[in-house]
Amino acid sequence: MKAALLGLLAESHVHPGVGQSNETVDLPVARERTTSYPFVPGSSCKGALREVVEQRLPADAERWFGKQDNAGQVMVSDARLLLLPVRSLTGAYRWLTCPHIVERLVRDRRRAGLTVPEAPFDFTALDGQGESRVLSAGAGRLFLEERSFTPAGPLPPGLAELLGGLIGDEQARARLAGQLAVVSDEEFGWFARYALSVQARNCLNEQKTSTNLWYEETLPPDTVMYVVLNDRHKADGGEAGGSAAVAELLRRHPYLQLGGNETVGQGWFLVRPLIAGEEEG
Repeated sequence: MKAALLGLLAESHVHPGVGQSNETVDLPVARERTTSYPFVPGSSCKGALREVVEQRLPADAERWFGKQDNAGQVMVSDARLLLLPVRSLTGAYRWLTCPHIVERLVRDRRRAGLTVPEAPFDFTALDGQGESRVLSAGAGRLFLEERSFTPAGPLPPGLAELLGGLIGDEQARARLAGQLAVVSDEEFGWFARYALSVQARNCLNEQKTSTNLWYEETLPPDTVMYVVLNDRHKADGGEAGGSAAVAELLRRHPYLQLGGNETVGQGWFLVRPLIAGEEEG
């Protein structure tokens, strides 16, 4: 079965709605119910990919993505969060992740037929006694948002290289090792819930008077996510192609718009496809 993994680097703010409204945010981002991690539903990812194919290879759109009462050949996952940019008081922002997210990436890479580390990464140094710990480059205390983290050691060997494989921009990939920070699953959950941007949006009438003011949550630029593409088996037991062809198309046209507010420039990602069976450079 053919498969591919699409690394997504946000080039603008992203609003993957709609989450459940609360007292302070009218339009939150969509979140996984069990983890509260922001995500883009697979239906939205499939629609965006289909639009790219319809523009470039219209004859293949229905075969790969289906039509009414007839499923297509390509299965599209949700876009999962990998790296969350978080404001830091000790230098430039940090790309934040946690052991659970790294574990999920390894499992998804295995499902996509890509190479995985021979042994799990060692995150035991994060198990502090009541204190917030972080694995990162540098030895000083790290301040993320208004929270303080005690250095627990360097990054596990090979982690930055694994995560960087999903970043399509060479300069961004090169600085990942210096800006990557790993916190516990519990600490990361706090940032996923409370550290996203909230922007005020307004609707004006012809007299330039406000008719509607609302607050909207977005993922910041440089957020890194990924999507897994798999091929469905044909009814006769054979295999149907599609995922590798879609990934190859995105190598030639590597920009994808996901989520809302396209007309105000939001939701743009730089795509880095990884195709099963190929050498990953």
